[in-house]
This record gives sequence, C-alpha cells and structure tokens, in this order.
Amino acid sequence: MSALDLLFNPKSVVLVGAAHTEIKFGGVILKNLLRFRGKVFPVNPKYRELMGLQAYPSVQEIPGPVDLAVIIRPAPEVPEILRGLNGKVQCAIIMSSGFAEVGQKVLQDEIKAIGKAIGIRILGPNCMGVFNPRARLDTFFLTQERLRRPRKGNVAILSQSGAILSCLISVLRDSNIGASKVVGYGNAMDIDVSDLNDYLAHDADTDVVVSYIESVGDGRRFIESAKRLSEQKSMIILKAGKGESGQAAAYSHTGRLAGRYEVCHAVLRQFALREAADFDELMDAVKALSYQRPSKGSRVCIITNGGGSGVLAADECMRQGLAVSPLPEDKKERLGQKFPHFFGINNPVDLTAQVMDDEYGITLNVLRDDYDGFLVIALPNVLGITERLGGLMKDFKESSRKPVVLHIAPSGISAKLTARLEKARIPVYPSPERAVRGLRALLDRQ
Repeated sequence: MSALDLLFNPKSVVLVGAAHTEIKFGGVILKNLLRFRGKVFPVNPKYRELMGLQAYPSVQEIPGPVDLAVIIRPAPEVPEILRGLNGKVQCAIIMSSGFAEVGQKVLQDEIKAIGKAIGIRILGPNCMGVFNPRARLDTFFLTQERLRRPRKGNVAILSQSGAILSCLISVLRDSNIGASKVVGYGNAMDIDVSDLNDYLAHDADTDVVVSYIESVGDGRRFIESAKRLSEQKSMIILKAGKGESGQAAAYSHTGRLAGRYEVCHAVLRQFALREAADFDELMDAVKALSYQRPSKGSRVCIITNGGGSGVLAADECMRQGLAVSPLPEDKKERLGQKFPHFFGINNPVDLTAQVMDDEYGITLNVLRDDYDGFLVIALPNVLGITERLGGLMKDFKESSRKPVVLHIAPSGISAKLTARLEKARIPVYPSPERAVRGLRALLDRQ
C-alpha cells in the first residue's frame, strides 16, 4: 500500500499523546478513534489503560508494525517522537502546532528531514488530520457533539485551515451532502494538496473535490495535479489570501507565502480550473455537483410561479454567463394551447399563483429538448403546489438526464417538499440567485 492509502485506509493506528479525558485533545482524538474499524494503540507512559484500550509507554513497545501514527504532543517533543517511529510506521499525522506558522521554521525543517531520512510520509504539522467515514477513521480533535460529522458520500474536502474545514463539514451535514474523504493538511510540510489531488483522482468513492487553499509550495505541480484531477472528477477551488491583508493572514496561519492572487486567478482560469468567488458560491456548487452530473451547454429555462423571482433568476443567469434564450415559437404555441391566457409563456415561463403541480411537468416535458438546464421556482404558499411536485421533478430529471435545480421559498410545505426533492438528488436553494449558481456549476459552457 502507498503512504496515502495508509493515511486514509489504515488497519491500525497509534495515537502518541493519548489522554484519559476529553478536556485534552489527546482524549478527544482517542474517543473519536474508538469508532475506527481497525486496531488502536494509545501511547502514554503514565497509563496502562485508556478508554478501555491497553496503553503503551512508547511506540516501540507495540508488537509489530502500525500503519498510521497520530501525534498530538508539544512541538519540541515531536523530533524525538518521530525518530521513535523508525521501522514501525510509514505514515504519520502531526496534529501539533508550534512550527513554521509561529516562526519555528527550523523546527519544522528538522522534522521534515527526519521524516525523509527514516522513510515516513507526514501530514501536517498544525493540522486537523483525516476523516474517512467508510473506514470510520476520525483523527479530528473536535468532539462529535460540537462538530457533527457528515454521512458517507461522494464529496472530498481538502483544506489548509482547520476552521474552514469545520465550517465546510457543518454545511455538508446541514445540506444533506455526504463525504468520501476529509483532510485538513495544515502547514503541508510534506504531504500537500498536489499529493492529495493525485490520490483523489483515482479514488472510487469520490466524485467531487472541494479544495480550500491559502498557499501552495510548488505552483506548477499544483496546477498539473489539479488539471489531472479535474479531468476525472468535478473540482472546485476556493482561494484565500486575495488581498495584502489576506496574504499576511495566510502566512501567519500556515507559515507559507500565499503569493499574488491575480496570478493564481489567471492561472486557474487559463487551465479551466473551476474557482468559487466565496464560501457560499463554493457550497452552492458542491451541493449541485454532489447530486447530479455536469452537462454541456449554457441555455437555461426558468419556470416559476412568481414573476419577480423569475426576474431575479434571469438577472443572475446573465451575471453567470448563462443564456435565458426565448422559447421556440412552436413550443410557445403548444404551451399557449394548454394553459390559461394569463400565464406568461416566455422565458422565464410564469405559471402565476394559480399554478398546479401538473403544469410544471407539462412545461418541462414540452421544452426538454430546447434547453441544457432547468431552474424551477416553486413558491409553496399557494394551494396548487403540493408534495406531488417532488415526484414530477424526479420523473423529469431521470427521463431527461438534464440538470435541474429548484428554488423553494421557506413557507407552507417547503420543508417536506425540499426533503422529497433532495432525496431524489435534486438540489434545492433558498434564493433564486443561489439556485442559478448551483445550476451554473452543472453546466459546462466550453
């Protein structure tokens, strides 16, 4: 197995710095590791047993090799701990802070040299570590109660920042999106985002990769790995450190220079790598991509029962470079024969407050071959919209195989209808603009 296989799918884990209480990070991590499907070896010379597991005074006392080491001890102790892994471990996560991010670059260079000399790949230091729900591997130092983990799914998250990682995890959970792999890689002293990109490009459990980056060590290698990954999976990058203040903050956070954002943005665009403008845009895109496969084209049809909401959606389509093209004349005539004279048979198609569920289905099926993606707006405070709309949307999505997203205003039956739609893998958004941005992620304009 490669070092990154051992990072994500170890059969055994040693925790150096294990503690008996969740007041300490070593206790939180150990409790999270109790769910792990493999063997867990706590190391703490003060105890013979920790949380029901036999404790060891050192890694060398553990019988046989161990796949993965997790280290949560003060930074000055880490070099000696690493040397003690020689011949026992091939991959290690250094959770501890106190390295380059606080000016201790010499100490960080020392542990990098040790790792290289003894053949150990290292994630971190100053990092959150790894969460792999399929293996029940969780090295985070945050409790399950304070940070509820997402279910298993198809979205991988890569983040230099532990704080942003926590926010991404929470939004995934709240949006009913599942995770395949989650990595907080911190200072990226050894294993960096390029290594992780290469691994995830061939990961069968991952369809979408979210990457929050503040800086990269080798820009050319990063672009090459990101390009390879984007050819296999959907990938979205959120780059922080856009201005001078952000760049300074990024350096103090992970001890790595962020570089000029304008250069990074231009390079990402040159290589057709998808970049989110902000956190909300990132998560709107992730939700859409985790539910549906991207498709070619830029022609969008908007179907609404509220004229104002349709206008807002059309405005956002223009900003996103999507075409809200007029309905073909023959299709306008067909819909005009089916619907009351006061319905707005244009694009957006305004079905008005007198809409019934079936009229959404009729519109979609008449226009299915004329557009590349569909945005349906359902304001459920009218009696004509029922939970049955969820089934109609599901049938259309499955038969047309085209991207479809919804905006549902929070009123009436919105919660039940949203749950039914998202169970059918149709993303629902709380505003017309966010629904457009979700649809934009599903439409490849090139």
